[in-house]
Amino acid sequence: MSRPRRLIPGGATSFVTASTSSARHFRGVSGPTYPRGMNLRPVLALAVAGLLSACAADPAVNAEPQEGQRERHAAARPAEQVAGAPRPSGPRTSDGGPAAAQLAIPALGISGLRVVPYRGWTDDAKGTAIQNRGLAASPYGPRGGVGPGGIGNYQVTAHRLSSTRAFEFLPRLRVGQRTVVETVRWRYVYEIQETRRTSFRSPRSLAEQRAAVPGHPGRKPTRAMITLSTCATVEDHAAGNFWSDEFHNPEHRIDKVGVLVRTTRLR
Repeated sequence: MSRPRRLIPGGATSFVTASTSSARHFRGVSGPTYPRGMNLRPVLALAVAGLLSACAADPAVNAEPQEGQRERHAAARPAEQVAGAPRPSGPRTSDGGPAAAQLAIPALGISGLRVVPYRGWTDDAKGTAIQNRGLAASPYGPRGGVGPGGIGNYQVTAHRLSSTRAFEFLPRLRVGQRTVVETVRWRYVYEIQETRRTSFRSPRSLAEQRAAVPGHPGRKPTRAMITLSTCATVEDHAAGNFWSDEFHNPEHRIDKVGVLVRTTRLR
């Protein structure tokens, strides 16, 4: 007579042979016996189906994650995979309105330079009068620029060789160096990207200096930018160019153009 095989609890694919006296016991656990050659696949299928049904009925399995769990799950995935997740954006910008400010250029040792906003355009009568007081001037309006942190061209001009010589060393400012503009509530940090040269005797050149996107008249701005401008008197005179306008500005200006890279709330 052949000896029966027994299904080991917890290990449905393993079988052992046993004597008739111990056929119903394995390590102290009893279990059913099955005749040799019996097809166990239906039995296993029923067992698996029963386990799945139990899991589906368990509220702990189907329960929605709590709010904290949702946050942890979302944090574990890349932002682009989370529905509705905001995409990375640039520094916070302002509404572009005019505002009094203070300017610093650490690389040139400039700090606390007052920037006075006025309605007009670069180096007009009002702007020149402000610069003559040892301050920096920032025009706004239809022919001017935006205010600190605004999307567009924040234009700041100051004298190089007269009054307090606020921008005496501006030509030394290099690409990658930074300028800091502070209003009552915000600090805006701009990084210099290029140097431009403007001619007061060229309408096209002036339009490029004053454009919302410096160098590109008519282009719609998408970033907050800054133009720091001062006279090129030394360079013009060295080249034999002694032209000046009614405000004693030489023909050419040296412009340092930067883009906003950081915004910090002060209060």
